[in-house]
Amino acid sequence: MRLAVIQQANSADITANQAHSEQLIRAAAAEGAVLIMLQELHNSLYFCQSEDVANFDLAETIPGPSTLWLSQLAKELGVVLVGSLFEKRTTGLYHNTAVVLEKDGTLAGCYRKMHIPDDPGFYEKFYFTPGDAQWNQGGSGFQPINTSVGRLGLLVCWDQWYPEAARLMALAGAEILLYPTAIGWDTTDTNAEQQRQLDAWIIAQRAHAVSNGLPVVVANRVGFETSPLADAPGGGVDFWGHSFICGPQGEMLAHAAHQEETALVADIDLQRSEEVRRIWPYLRDRRVDAYAELTKRFID
Repeated sequence: MRLAVIQQANSADITANQAHSEQLIRAAAAEGAVLIMLQELHNSLYFCQSEDVANFDLAETIPGPSTLWLSQLAKELGVVLVGSLFEKRTTGLYHNTAVVLEKDGTLAGCYRKMHIPDDPGFYEKFYFTPGDAQWNQGGSGFQPINTSVGRLGLLVCWDQWYPEAARLMALAGAEILLYPTAIGWDTTDTNAEQQRQLDAWIIAQRAHAVSNGLPVVVANRVGFETSPLADAPGGGVDFWGHSFICGPQGEMLAHAAHQEETALVADIDLQRSEEVRRIWPYLRDRRVDAYAELTKRFID
């Protein structure tokens, strides 16, 4: 199966951002991609660099304008599209939500980001409520979405650091792990520190592929986005790109550069997960009888 991730820089012009995304989506479809994923919060600038109630005007319902746009595009191109939205669930309740549009334009499902960060330049707790721990008829919030191209284990950005999230998706039958992302550097950090952060980010996600025997697909944004805060370290965030697609042993299949805007395309073979799990049967050897304390915040 051929899939693609869209890596792009954003501006304050939502219409222009969507037009650029559409151009890259069409390029990926022209190369034969049947599953295409956009980066986190792809419609706008990454507004979470500050806490500003005016930014709630960016939120929209599902279904709404963005899902309509993605639906029409998915149907026209005959592809499965994964988008990322600032969702207004109701007045005063908002989520960071990924959506999946089927080849026929229908909404296959959505995932509300479970782990919400709150760090300088990434003030997401001000905007987003975590996804529901139980939903979809009592299922886990870490529930794969069924599509014509496979069961998608869709997670979002900060979720990518948590092995529990990847494992729960795998246990629920996900065939691919997908991470729309918006992550970058504080430009006041040293080059060595920036490299360590980038390496850790790649290693952590490749490890999810290895420990679960599943392909991992990551879409990050690029470009420097200025902070509206006068005292922001470095004046903003330098989004580091490096979107990638890897196989079930963590092998790199495609890897974008730091500032490259691209439709990154690669072929994956879902059957390889069966082959890999036969020689590395991690799920067989899990000691489920000994893991109860994982549900604790800390073991005193």
